[in-house]
Amino acid sequence: MTSELERIKILEGKISHVIDYINKLMSENEKLKQQMRELKTERKKFEEKAKQASRLDESLQNYEKERELIKGKIEAIIGQIDQLGI
Repeated sequence: MTSELERIKILEGKISHVIDYINKLMSENEKLKQQMRELKTERKKFEEKAKQASRLDESLQNYEKERELIKGKIEAIIGQIDQLGI
């Protein structure tokens, strides 16, 4: 009978360890889920920043083209003025 009680106590101890381990895993799982939510939020922010950077780069390229066009027109006007001898 003592042997059976000892075996039951051992089983109870093992079950207690399993429950503690499961609780630990559940806690870690919840932390990982929270980290995943945070990372998804960060990813969305970075994606939006990347889109914004792409739009800014496109605007910069357009301004560069306009600048070159204006520069060409100014040089043409200066050339015409030089031909007039003014």
